Amino acid sequence: MSDTRDAHLEAEPPADHQVGAADARLTGPDPEHRALPDKIEVDDEERPARVLHGWAEGVVATAAFAVALLVLWQVFRPLAQGSQYYLVIFLAGTLPVVFLAYRSGLRWLERGAGPGPIDWLLALVALVVCLYPVLPMGIGSGGGGYDAFLDRQGLFDPVDIAMGTVLLVLVLEACRRTTGWVLPAVCLVFIAYGYYGGYLPQQWTVAHAGLDFGQIVDALYNSGSGFYGTPLDVAASYIVLFTLYGAVLEFSGAAQFFVDLSVTAFRRSRGAAGRTTVASGFLLGTVSGSGTATAVTVGAVTWPILRRAGYPPEQAAGVLAAAGVGAILSPPTLGVAAFIVAEYLDVSYVTVLGWAMIPTLLYYLGILLAVEIDARRLGTGQVEIGVGSVWRLLARFGYHFLSLIAIVVLLLIGVSAAKAVIYATALAFVLAFLDPRIRARARSPRRIFHMLGSGVRSALPVVAVCTSAGVITAIATKTGLGAQLASVLVSAGKAVSDNHTVVLACTVVLAAIALALLGLAVPVTASFIIGWAIIGPALLALDVSAPAAAMFVFYYSVLSEVTPPTALAAVGAAAITGARAVPTMWQALKYALPAFLVPIVFVLSGPGEYLLGHGPVLGVLWTTIVAGIGVAALAVATGGWMLGIGSAGIAARLLAAVAGLALLYLEPGALVVGLVALTAAVGVTLLSRRRTT
Repeated sequence: MSDTRDAHLEAEPPADHQVGAADARLTGPDPEHRALPDKIEVDDEERPARVLHGWAEGVVATAAFAVALLVLWQVFRPLAQGSQYYLVIFLAGTLPVVFLAYRSGLRWLERGAGPGPIDWLLALVALVVCLYPVLPMGIGSGGGGYDAFLDRQGLFDPVDIAMGTVLLVLVLEACRRTTGWVLPAVCLVFIAYGYYGGYLPQQWTVAHAGLDFGQIVDALYNSGSGFYGTPLDVAASYIVLFTLYGAVLEFSGAAQFFVDLSVTAFRRSRGAAGRTTVASGFLLGTVSGSGTATAVTVGAVTWPILRRAGYPPEQAAGVLAAAGVGAILSPPTLGVAAFIVAEYLDVSYVTVLGWAMIPTLLYYLGILLAVEIDARRLGTGQVEIGVGSVWRLLARFGYHFLSLIAIVVLLLIGVSAAKAVIYATALAFVLAFLDPRIRARARSPRRIFHMLGSGVRSALPVVAVCTSAGVITAIATKTGLGAQLASVLVSAGKAVSDNHTVVLACTVVLAAIALALLGLAVPVTASFIIGWAIIGPALLALDVSAPAAAMFVFYYSVLSEVTPPTALAAVGAAAITGARAVPTMWQALKYALPAFLVPIVFVLSGPGEYLLGHGPVLGVLWTTIVAGIGVAALAVATGGWMLGIGSAGIAARLLAAVAGLALLYLEPGALVVGLVALTAAVGVTLLSRRRTT
């Protein structure tokens, strides 16, 4: 999940069982890549947090630890008043902390390194308005306890409206502090639409009867689709648990082990540098769920290796960004949006993991083929990384895999995702004692206190985003905006043709463009929530299955991490390698190209849904093989090299591109065209090589 590197972790250095020059036990990468650069504190959904000291740090750490205990308690002993009551308490414990932990970004408010009087005031007001629904005493004509608050749903008192308005302002401010201006601005546009939509010409598809301000606040503050809707429920019920799990893994040194294992495994081959980067991204991504953080962490270790192998900075950063983004696609800890998929479709999280399995393999297959092509095209050399044995490393630290395996096994036998990750977290903590140095650190209650608190603090930006996203879902639900925009999309497709396939194809292309543009402006989680509210109904109206539609929206929301001009993963990777940002984005886009096409296969062709694991075993098998060949053809088209043969000319690359697109369509006629085009590409490359010889 989120991988915040705050001040509260600076005093808690990561477990030092890495295999490096300082330890000299197994391998010997350069010491220069053992630590991240000082100013690279980036993540998918957040800005760097404050460096806190003194009693401000104590207040934030204590609040975070209390929230961690609340989350764990809710899993095993849920509060009797229901899940919304729990969300009220959870938001009251996290929203005030945001104002203390994150800067305002406004110079006239910043009086020093720590929080100022305004920050403390905002935190206090946030605590009051968050707890207002459950306060037992009366406040004017409002208050009176949780039951009385619920009884006023639809008949809000002026005090309720005032409190809800203040909470709305504070939620948007918290989102601005953690992610920037764009998402709060989008929320304000939705609020304006809810209020002024009744003034639009009624013949317009998006017009509605209009909502007064009291109705808007009621929908946000006292309904299941506003602040306390599915997005915040997911953050409070799952995401915090996974960030706690990530904090324990970081404490135990598992993250460093995964990177070291990749470095050791590919140390002598010509493509070792690229393979190491991809494998590190995949292994670290299984526990991270954060694209930018994974790219930065892996880059700090593998960039010296890539440089010595002969990779230019932009090329290396592109590999890092593409491999890092795979963290949001890699089971068992997909990004936040995957949990929201499970909630929206009312399926288990393990079901979503199953849907993601084959697309993830295809994504990393494309990157691996691309780095193999680069190794030959760029003429990269072999890099001797170390003299250690991968088997020795596995024998010594392989127990770090057990908690990951435990999550999958527990999910498969029917244990809830929340309990599965708690049991895996406990197992990871116990296993950490196998390392003597970790054992010495774990004896300190203070370190455990900070470890649990750091997991909650890592989730604060996600909480702010998910609460703000409740504004969007509430307005879309109240006004019927999703269905109206879906109708607009489908009508645009029907304007081209009455043929169902053509209409679907046009709608899918428009939807892909809309999601890509949306992802440029807002974080992945918000992009999925908005996309599902607008794009989802359009795809469902064209008989696309709910799993295919949801995963289509999910993948295109994730891919904004490598899409110019705001690709965060590429920016983070470029900072590591010293590359130019925009060329790095284009390189990352090249590596991630198959990921842009595979989601279209889900919704555009009947057999495409087999790639989600839906269908007979043979159907799933043959579509996976054909899609893999299609991905390989696209790698040839973008890389300009036919593995096993040599350099591919323009004609061969064009034929390979046609082959890849046709094979990914997965229809019988298209398969024939694809195989013929691929055969022709191979033939043209062979003839060209013979002429050159």
